[in-house]
Amino acid sequence: MAFPITRPRRLRVKENIRRLVRETCLTTDDLIYPLFVTHGQRVQNAVDAMPGVYNFSLDMLLEEVARVADVGIPGILLFGIPREKDETAREAYDDEGIVQQAVRVIKKNFPELVVITDVCLCEYTCHGHCGVVENEVILNDPTLELLARTALSHARAGADMVAPSDMMDGRVAAIRRALDEAGYQNVSIMSYAAKYASAYYGPFREAVGSAPQFGDRRSYQMDPPNAREALREIALDIEEGADIIMIKPALAYLDIVRQVRDTFNHPIAVYNVSGEYAMVKAAALQGWIDERRVVLETLTGMKRAGADIIITYHARDVARWLREG
Repeated sequence: MAFPITRPRRLRVKENIRRLVRETCLTTDDLIYPLFVTHGQRVQNAVDAMPGVYNFSLDMLLEEVARVADVGIPGILLFGIPREKDETAREAYDDEGIVQQAVRVIKKNFPELVVITDVCLCEYTCHGHCGVVENEVILNDPTLELLARTALSHARAGADMVAPSDMMDGRVAAIRRALDEAGYQNVSIMSYAAKYASAYYGPFREAVGSAPQFGDRRSYQMDPPNAREALREIALDIEEGADIIMIKPALAYLDIVRQVRDTFNHPIAVYNVSGEYAMVKAAALQGWIDERRVVLETLTGMKRAGADIIITYHARDVARWLREG
């Protein structure tokens, strides 16, 4: 009989033994911190549904970025809140848009920090959809030109990486072509390759005011019951030139992460989205859970499933907790 010769508990009796045999290690190097930037001065507007998350003006954003750099987080993901919204999302690709200004200021002051920019139109359009709209239909191909222009404007500002989140067909190829033709061959693409039409995005839409003014996004974001389709989407994005692929949301889609890890050799990112963050924060504020333990366990689960990179609003806290040990 295996028992009592085989006793798995022997390797659990002390913390240092557990450390020696630990299979998955979460580190600060795994983290990207999302940040929201808006116009104005001395602006730090709290997002009610996301305790601890703010919309920052440029001057306040630099203070937050300094705190991010201080705890050793290697990169940030920038989202912009425009001064005005319109049908064609003009500020998205304006060289003086808020994201473009933010990239220049951050790279000037923190040149080693990896600056990633979200490339989408939903924050900038008056209708709240991720593409060009005609008769309440989201048009795929006319949107590609605007996405490519947006990515190119971010690259000109100094972005290290662009992250298209729109889920239009062919957008990775359009962006890669635009970047390469303009001499930005070294600007990477992190593609939201499998982005699901999820109910977990609600608090984010409050943060940037991007809720659709009609209909929903199910005609272009993925249907939550589908797994094989995610593999097809990811294969297409890799073929089109994506350097990193992302699954979004993370928590309800760890089975997708595992399948993708077993199928592709590309780096995998997951987005621990606003709804996932808000649920943890709400329960922690009520004293119902141990926030630190739940967050570390959740993010470790994402990495164990196969993620190399975790985009999370918890990043600053996690970096501090990992430093404390």
